[in-house]
Amino acid sequence: MFRRMSRTTAVALTVSAVAVSVTSNVVAAKAAPAPDGAGHHAATSTQERLDRLVSRTGFPGVIATVRGADGKVRTWTAGSGDLATGAPVPEDSRVRIASNTKMFTATVVLQLVGEGLVELDAPVERYLPGVVRGGGNDGRRITVRQLLQQTSGLPDYDSLVIEAGGSLSAVAHTYFEPHDLLDAALAEGRDFRPGTRWAYSNTNYVVLGLLVQRVTGRPVGEEIAHRIIEPLGLRDTYWPRAGEQRIRGSHPHGYLAAEPGAPGAPWEDITRMDPSLGWAAGQLVSTPADLGAFMGALVGGELLEPAQLDAMQQTVRAPGFDAEPGWRYGLGLASQQLDCGVVGWGHGGDIQGFETRNLVASDGRWAVVAVTALPTSMEMLADVSGTVEDLVCGA
Repeated sequence: MFRRMSRTTAVALTVSAVAVSVTSNVVAAKAAPAPDGAGHHAATSTQERLDRLVSRTGFPGVIATVRGADGKVRTWTAGSGDLATGAPVPEDSRVRIASNTKMFTATVVLQLVGEGLVELDAPVERYLPGVVRGGGNDGRRITVRQLLQQTSGLPDYDSLVIEAGGSLSAVAHTYFEPHDLLDAALAEGRDFRPGTRWAYSNTNYVVLGLLVQRVTGRPVGEEIAHRIIEPLGLRDTYWPRAGEQRIRGSHPHGYLAAEPGAPGAPWEDITRMDPSLGWAAGQLVSTPADLGAFMGALVGGELLEPAQLDAMQQTVRAPGFDAEPGWRYGLGLASQQLDCGVVGWGHGGDIQGFETRNLVASDGRWAVVAVTALPTSMEMLADVSGTVEDLVCGA
């Protein structure tokens, strides 16, 4: 569903696990022109990495945008943006960024903290009286910080997919209200006592979305647009309207393994789908370029006051967050020590049709890689994550 890869992406791999079959319609990989006379060697090196994600790993298409140490932003593509026609991946591709939405939601919550409207260590009950109750879950014992840091113990709402037959395609066109998601989660037993463990749960960010709406009196998508998207000039980033299933503007097609467990099964086109299953945890659409610009602004201190950014970057161990160990999770922002000696900050996201991985370093380098299908193995996931690290370290 709408995760960086912990349990839900493992569920996605289970319910859609097939051998990758990329059809003969995949076109030759294509690099966007490197602006301002960018060196051929850098472009070739990056292009080779993306080509491997198509030819070796098996993704239909890839788009990557990188901001180098020189401050220049470059975009490359590989594979096909439409397996039916063989059209290339557009260089200005919009994709569903799934759980990267959590960084945006967390930023809004921390802005409200800076404005004195929310307290990090206040119980959720203060802002949503009586809303978080059921299955041993109790908003009087869960703090805002614990929601942001995924230490609340609230279970995920995977049951909505399981009850639909266990297939992500089965819920692709279903519209969910936020309280549908929360009710499904609260029907499950509490995962653990708040504050005692870390475990990824989309429910935390559904609750945070409801909190933003209660405190501001406005829809969470509108607050994200007003506070982040518009000030940063992210022209290709938007919050889909209720019931909206298409992707606006230029975009590649997104794919999901068509027959779970059937070796050699083809990709199913799932570009049109309803992202409401993610809501404040995973609904946004963006481009790699916009997402990278947002991350650079966030870590660079343009969106939060120093005290709130410092709180966001106070991390705890996050076992199972992604294919590689060593990840730590802050308040909607994760970090990993990279092999090249720098700390990378980001999140990543998985949704029907798309997977995105992204990292930004403190010196301003960043890389965003989006592939146009959910991986069907941990090896596929590791290849995407490894590519992002290579691009940041090589930038």
